[in-house]
Amino acid sequence: MQEEREFNAAAADGDIRNALLKCATGLSASETVEEFALDGDGQLKLVKRKVTKRDVPPDIKAVKMLLDERGEPTDEELEEERKGLLKLLDGSGINEKGD
Repeated sequence: MQEEREFNAAAADGDIRNALLKCATGLSASETVEEFALDGDGQLKLVKRKVTKRDVPPDIKAVKMLLDERGEPTDEELEEERKGLLKLLDGSGINEKGD
């Protein structure tokens, strides 16, 4: 029972993260509204169908939440980034001091 709850919590966390990612990157949504009426035989008949499509722009709050979730980079990650940038600078003829 405990394992099932942990699995469900992990699945819910994944679903929430996916929804947050969609909000952060923007998405397209479509909605279908159908209207039915009774015909002469008492059967439901589709009278009208309206499909609405809309684009939802990225949400800045969702982006901020994702960035905050990542946390601060480790010293090792920062050092790797520094080395990579210095390599790029060496190839461009600019030294580390910016001269």
